[in-house]
Amino acid sequence: EVQLVESGGGLVQPGGSLRLSCAASGFTFSIYYMAWVRQAPGKGLEWVSSVNSDSSSTYYSDSVKGRFTISRDDAKNTLYLQMNSLKPEDTALYYCARSDGNSWYSYDYWGQGAQVTVSS
Repeated sequence: EVQLVESGGGLVQPGGSLRLSCAASGFTFSIYYMAWVRQAPGKGLEWVSSVNSDSSSTYYSDSVKGRFTISRDDAKNTLYLQMNSLKPEDTALYYCARSDGNSWYSYDYWGQGAQVTVSS
């Protein structure tokens, strides 16, 4: 079965860094576009970043551009999100998601989420 398992979340001070990982299994990871989507407390889902199958294209929301970096290691079936210069407004539950192939912003499988809390 398809599984996406996030890890690497936690509590960090403003200005700090974290790296999230998403371990994928149950499908051919290398051919799928992947994304990170987050949900802040009391808010709706917000797309954060996406990467295509061969890593030739990456995209970021305006709110994280220049601070976050998405990457993937197909040999390890793992997606990453490097988060630098973290701000309190980055506090959210971060989901790894698999593209359903219809667009950059539609997904068919999601991980359980990794909590990121940015606070002093």
